[in-house]
Amino acid sequence: MINKLYGTSLSLLTDLYQLTMAYGYWKAGKAEQEAVFNLYFRKHPFQGGFTIACGLNSVIDYLNEYKFQKEDLEYIGSLTGSDGKKLFEPGFLTYLESMEFQCSIDAIPEGTVVFPNEPLLRVQGPILQCQLLETPLLNLINFQSLIATKAARMRLVAKNDALLEFGLRRAQGPDGGVTASRAAYIGGFDATSNVLAGKLYDIPVKGTHAHSWVMSFDSELESFETYAEHMPNNVTLLVDTYDSLQGVRNAIKVGHQLRERGYELGGIRLDSGDLAYLSIEARKLLDEAGFEKTGIVASNDLDEHIMDSLKRQGARIGIWGVGTKLITAYDQPALGGVFKLAAIKNPNGEWDYKLKLSEQAIKVSTPGIQQVRRFRDSKGFVSDMIFNTETALIGKSTMIDPYDFTRNRSFFETMPYEDLLVPVFAKGQLIYNLPSIHETRERVKSQLAHFHEGTKRFVNPHTYPVGLEKSLFDLKTDLILKLRADSEAANQN
Repeated sequence: MINKLYGTSLSLLTDLYQLTMAYGYWKAGKAEQEAVFNLYFRKHPFQGGFTIACGLNSVIDYLNEYKFQKEDLEYIGSLTGSDGKKLFEPGFLTYLESMEFQCSIDAIPEGTVVFPNEPLLRVQGPILQCQLLETPLLNLINFQSLIATKAARMRLVAKNDALLEFGLRRAQGPDGGVTASRAAYIGGFDATSNVLAGKLYDIPVKGTHAHSWVMSFDSELESFETYAEHMPNNVTLLVDTYDSLQGVRNAIKVGHQLRERGYELGGIRLDSGDLAYLSIEARKLLDEAGFEKTGIVASNDLDEHIMDSLKRQGARIGIWGVGTKLITAYDQPALGGVFKLAAIKNPNGEWDYKLKLSEQAIKVSTPGIQQVRRFRDSKGFVSDMIFNTETALIGKSTMIDPYDFTRNRSFFETMPYEDLLVPVFAKGQLIYNLPSIHETRERVKSQLAHFHEGTKRFVNPHTYPVGLEKSLFDLKTDLILKLRADSEAANQN
């Protein structure tokens, strides 16, 4: 769908330094050297206790069309360095033109609850190709996972209430709007006002009218009557243009007129003022007039915290229209995912494991061809263990928290588990049966139901146990010590 949206090649959806590194690999004769990269994030967004993986569908769409077109290569060939000379020689452009996608990708399915440092995608293949994919994969996964997580948090508050996404007008551009609508639906929203997203992704679309409709008539009642006359099967009336409770009374008058024609007043919408008070009073007016099934929609810069507060105040809102603070991930605009080299094959055909050192422990990457094993008991999920697929796990496995070495857990092979990363591409060929967006949305609901309530709370959430299998922990520790020793030795020289 992403390629449809733009109608052009997206092979240049990358940073220049990916191309300059690719050129360097090509010049150094390393272009075909096999490597493994892991895509993961370091911290949950919104100070929360969980994240929803999202964006794999878009990754698949992108990679299915991945090919440098003639106009792409012409543009790359026109780029110059600081001396005004061409950055890339013609032979490199010829290499890119004939390049066929050959990477294998394993990924955690969309809609899965995930945690920091777990690989959401594992990319294996020629290092030049893996490197070129870093920026687009992060772009596609980071944003959608962020929005899906925000939406899931709102679903936890809303419980069985309807959630409508109204954010397109405030989104960061067309793609920010369309992909956010998709991610919001996956995260738990029921519908969107975004008609293009509805068409592209099979998301239900919902909408009412704006204040301008009311203001274009001589009276509010006339505007309501005209709308109901022409759209009798879609009547939710915005009542706060002038006086909210008087607007409710006018809506009730129109509701009686609709009943005479065999239709029902679907709802009223409050978009300003004290939403708790107004919804309570509006509910009284509607119920007294016999419109017990007419819904009350609330909008006006809502987020999960405001929704929770309104519910605690006894608000009678049954439908929530959420825009800006969802579509822009208002309180945290980026997930912060990274893409790190974890292994590279040497001339002997053996894996050399790699990690990035840092003075900050959280930024030290983990080596290995990683997989995530999720253990469960009769009550739900209990722990995730990251392990190296090159290491056979036999009998008891021990998991160590890399940030607190004293915390460890042991798991016997008889304990139920699921390995989260599944094959998606094998040497460039798609082998994954992509679920529908509706199935993915249900997966989010099912996943969250298997986690302890403490993991899902907003304030000081419980830290779900995630760690490294002991041999991977030992490998990482040995590599850190070796790299630091090598650095000290180099400084002494």
